[in-house]
Amino acid sequence: MDAIVFVGLQASGKSSFYKEQFFSTHVRISLDLLRTRNREQKLLTACLETQQPFVIDNTNPSREERVKYISAAKEAEYSVVGYYFSSKVDECLVRNQKRIESIPEVGILSTAKKLELPRMDEGFDKLNYVRLTEFGFVVEEWNDEI
Repeated sequence: MDAIVFVGLQASGKSSFYKEQFFSTHVRISLDLLRTRNREQKLLTACLETQQPFVIDNTNPSREERVKYISAAKEAEYSVVGYYFSSKVDECLVRNQKRIESIPEVGILSTAKKLELPRMDEGFDKLNYVRLTEFGFVVEEWNDEI
């Protein structure tokens, strides 16, 4: 069973990537949709108990924020795959301005200050790097020098 953990700034393409790649196969666990950590935890628990594949579609900027999902998935014998989304602040700010429901600029800047590149030693079985180009998403194998 797969647990997917997204990492990246707001407006880096995470939710669009989910819809394109995982909509038909994985439950989307997103604070933007669920609004509270309690609801998020209940949905995560339900996925784990029923062996349902899921995607954590949050910014997950720090190791500390990712560990709770990774640990829970590993305990339930899931394979954990991370997707780091290219998170250049200037690009995310431009995309954010084009959104129907943009977030305040300070939100992106605040997340950028906390953003830590994911590492295999966090418990990931695999890491990928995702770039958004004019032609769509490009997924590459992880390189620690990104």
